[in-house]
Order: sequence, then structure tokens, then C-alpha cells
Amino acid sequence: MNTAHTQQAAVFDPGAAAGRTTDAILHDTLHGTHRGVVVDSPPGAGKSTLVVRAALELAEAGRPLMVIAQTNAQVDDLVVRLAEKNPELPVGRLHSSDSDPYDKALDELTNVRKSAKAAELAGLDVVISTAAKWAHVKVDEPWRHAIVDEAYQMRSDALLAVAGLFERALFVGDPGQLDPFSIVGAEQWAGLSYDPSASAVTTLLAHNPELPQHRLPVSWRLPASAAPLVSAAFYPYTPFRSGTGHGDRKLAFAVPSDGSGPDRVLDEAAESGWGLLELPARHTPRTDPEAVRAVAMVVRRMLDRGGAATSERGPEPTPLTADRIAVGTAHRDQAAAVRAALAELGVADVTVDTANRLQGREFDVTVVLHPLSGRPDATAFHLETGRLCVLASRHRHACVVVCRAGVTDLLDDHPSTEPVQLGVTVKFPDGWEANHAVLSHLAEHRVAWRP
Repeated sequence: MNTAHTQQAAVFDPGAAAGRTTDAILHDTLHGTHRGVVVDSPPGAGKSTLVVRAALELAEAGRPLMVIAQTNAQVDDLVVRLAEKNPELPVGRLHSSDSDPYDKALDELTNVRKSAKAAELAGLDVVISTAAKWAHVKVDEPWRHAIVDEAYQMRSDALLAVAGLFERALFVGDPGQLDPFSIVGAEQWAGLSYDPSASAVTTLLAHNPELPQHRLPVSWRLPASAAPLVSAAFYPYTPFRSGTGHGDRKLAFAVPSDGSGPDRVLDEAAESGWGLLELPARHTPRTDPEAVRAVAMVVRRMLDRGGAATSERGPEPTPLTADRIAVGTAHRDQAAAVRAALAELGVADVTVDTANRLQGREFDVTVVLHPLSGRPDATAFHLETGRLCVLASRHRHACVVVCRAGVTDLLDDHPSTEPVQLGVTVKFPDGWEANHAVLSHLAEHRVAWRP
């Protein structure tokens, strides 16, 4: 009796775990005394849901707030989500003076006021804009509250530019994503607490280590087949679990396999959640024609075979249509080559983009051209942990990786030669270690194919 009770108590309830964390975050945000609250989130853990809920609760408590996001697309998405949750809430969309500054879908929302001037949005419960736009705003009285979305994508110099606009802030972001982008070398600041190229959160915590830090414990996007690998490889110090069990999601094809490499790897991915389509080892140009064609063939066969996805969202299978599939690459020229190859095969409406542009997005199935495939060397760019993390964590059902053989040998021949910077906190495994972990797992799902 006691044993059964103990086993029952030990069962992980993802909804309850996420709820407890969210309650603690909102309590610290609304009632805490610290100037900042930091929330680390794994992929698909509900960052935007948390931001919207926090904004609504602050507004309902009579505390107007500003929301800072990093891109116009993120801003527009948050505005739409807020309007869906509370169509009566007065929301301001502060935008640039460009000719097409925001998503035209916002014009249909009656509770949203849009302006390029902050003064015209004064008095609204919530005002949302990009960090770049907020940096040009001057206020007489700072906002009592701010929410910074995707805070790990924000550089610390961008935070410094807006820090005078608010008194307290909730910082929400994914520490495993790509580091903030900088076009200027920042080696001379490495390890210093005021490194302008470091993420806003890193610098914030360097100066304020006492701030409350929370971690969302559940990924609602990643299936039970993917969360353990992504957590171990990219979030070893902040582990998380999938919100679903192994039997909750299923991917099936109506048309049986024809025995080809693409079909066999699709069957493997449908069964296990992962598939590695391995081409013969070879040093190739970056836009490796054989690998690009292999990626396109996998997508073509996925559509031809009539894929259907079943999940916890409903009992009926959902057709695996082109808009639910994405192809991820490291470089823009690779993405362009894949688009051209797909067009030749008559495939349209599949998202094909780089890891940078796929950040924050979600699909049923992803096909990834491995960043190190066919390369003669392992550069810091291709080894960047965040790049592989983004590519491996966009899917709800399955991920197929296309790669030439020999990457593990390449990693062993090119150990990290990046200079060690004193004072730089090592928060995640380096790209060398993460790549080995992912490739080791993918090796169990390898399908060798000769084009």
C-alpha cells in the first residue's frame, strides 16, 4: 500500500510543476522587492504565454507597464496574444517611422492603438515595442514595471540604453539559444562585467547576483523522445522534461516505404523521433549539391507519403502539410539552395531558413542540414552550441538530420582552439561537447544512403 502510494507520488505531473513555477514567478514579479526577476526557459516552455499572463496580471493590478521584445515580429505576436486574452485591454504598439512598421493584422484590433510617438500612447495599460525603438524614448516618470522578452537575445548595451525607462523588470528568455548578434569584435571586453556584447541577463546577474532566478521546468513543444537529449546536451545545469509521455504523440505515413534512404529515415524518425540520413564522407562546398538534394527528397517523400500527426491536442490525426514542416541550415546560401531544390521537386510552402531566423518557431517535423556536414574544419561559428540547439529543438514530433559521415572524426581532429577568456562564466557545454552528444544519439538512428 505504502509502496504504491510512494510510486504514485513520484509520478511527474508536468502541468502541476509548470503551474507552481509560474505562480512563484508571478508572486516575485507582483509582490517581490527586487528590481529584477530572471526566468530561464527551455525551448517550447511557454515563454510568450508567461509574458502575456504577467502583463495581464500587472495591468489588472493597476500597474501600467512597458514590454520590450527584440524584433518587430515578436512585438506583433505579443500584441495579438494580449488582444486574444483580453480584447478590452488598452494596448499601445510603439513602432518605427518606416513605411511598413507593423503587421497589418493589428489594424483589426480595436483595443490596440499604434503610433511612432511614445507620448501618443501615454496612459495606456500596456505599451509594447522593440528594444531598438525604446532606446529613443524619453520619459519624465519611469514605468513602474517592464517585461523583457527573449532577454538572452538582447545585448547588454541595448539593456543599458533602456534601463532608465523602468523601475522593476521581469526578464524572460532561453539561455540555450544563439548568443546576441554583434557586427563588431568584442574580445577586448571579454570577461568584464560590462561587456557590451554579452547578453542582457549575463550582465544583469553579474552586477545583481541576488536577483530571484526561476526556471520553467517543462517543454510543451519537444516530445518525450527529444527532451532528454536536448536537456542533457544543451541545458545540463538547468534540466527540463517534456510535457508529454512517449505514447502521447504519433507520426504515421499512409503510403509504405519504397526502400530508399529518404523513406527509411522517415520511418525511423516516425518511430523514434530522430533520424540521421548519412551520406558518404567527403569534403564539399558549403552548398553541397548531394546533401541539399537529399534534404529536398526527404521533404518531398514526407509529403508524398501522406504523413499524419496525432497528439495530446486532439484525438483526430492532423495531416502533415507543407506549412507544418521546416528545413534548418547554418547559412543563408544553403537555405537558398534547398529552396531551389524543393522548387524543382514541386514543393512550396515549406519554411526553409537559418537557425537565427527559426529561433522561437515551432513545427511538427524538421529536416536539418548539419552545420558540420562536409566541412574540412570545425570553426567557432559551426560549433556554436546555440546554433545546433535551435536546429534540434523546433519540432513537436520528429527531427531528421542530413549529414555526411566523418563529423565525429572532424571534431576529434579539431578540438576547440578558441582562447580561454578569464572571468567568462562557462554556463553551457561548448559546441564540441554538445555536437558529440547529439551525434552519439543520432548514431542509434542512422540510415546510410548513397545518392
